[in-house]
Amino acid sequence: MDWGMKNRLSKIIRPETGRTVMLAVDHGYFLGPTTGLQEPGKTIAPLLPYADTLMLTRGVLRACVNPATDIPIVLRVSGGTSILGNLADEGTTVSMKDALRLNVAGIALSIFVGSELERKTLLALAELVNEGEEHGVPVLAVTAVGKEMARDARYLGLACRIAAELGAHYVKTYYCDDFEKVVKNCPVPVVIAGGKKIPEKDALKLSFDAVSHGAIGVDMGRNIFQSTHPVAMIRTVREIVHNNLPLKEAYDMFDTLSREKETVFA
Repeated sequence: MDWGMKNRLSKIIRPETGRTVMLAVDHGYFLGPTTGLQEPGKTIAPLLPYADTLMLTRGVLRACVNPATDIPIVLRVSGGTSILGNLADEGTTVSMKDALRLNVAGIALSIFVGSELERKTLLALAELVNEGEEHGVPVLAVTAVGKEMARDARYLGLACRIAAELGAHYVKTYYCDDFEKVVKNCPVPVVIAGGKKIPEKDALKLSFDAVSHGAIGVDMGRNIFQSTHPVAMIRTVREIVHNNLPLKEAYDMFDTLSREKETVFA
C-alpha cells in the first residue's frame, strides 16, 4: 500500500483510535428528497464538526458543502437506479478523474451478492479497486441487502469476505447476531450501516454492540439526521465509537445533550 493510499485511509479511519464515525448523506441518489435531506446543506452543516468523514454524491458535495470545510469525503460513485426500479442494476456513475478532482479520501460502491445482477456488481467493484490502486484511492464496498436476502452472519459474512477478496479496502455492512464471526472472517476493516430510522436508544445500542463486537465504527445517516436531536445523536455516537462510552452513560449523555438548544431539520 503506497503513501497516498495510507494517507487517505488515515483521514477516514482515525489513527489514534483505529475507528471512524462516517456521516452518510448519500440517500438521495436512489430515494430522492428523503426526510431530513430535503435541503442537504442545512442538514449537513451542524453535524460536520462531529463526523470523521462525509459520505455523499458529487452533486450534493458540489452544491451543498463549503469547499473550505476540512472534512474528508468518501464519494458515492455507483448509481443509475431508483427506489422505483431494480436497485441492484446500478452502474458506476463517477469517473476516477472526477473523484480526484474533488479531492476525495475514498470512493464507495454497492455490491448485491445473491441478486440476479451479482456478477455485474462484483465486477464493477473489482474494476473500481483496480482504478483505486492505480491512483491511491481506497474503496469502500457497501454490502447492499435485497428484500429476499437475510441479514444474518452467514449471508453478510459471505458478502463481506467476497468484497475483501476482490480488494475492497474496507467494507460497510449490517450488524447481526454473531457479528464477531463476520468481522473475524473479513480481512479488512468493517463499518456498520445504520439502516432505516429506529428509536434513538436502539440506534445507540446498535453502535455500541457493533464496536463491541469488532466493527471499527459506523456509517450512519438516517439514525442521525432524522433524529429529533441530530447533533446530540452524532455527538453521543462519536463517544461510543472513539471512547468506548458505556451504553448507560450513552443514554444519559444523549438525554442531557437533547435538552440543549440545537437546530432540528424535519
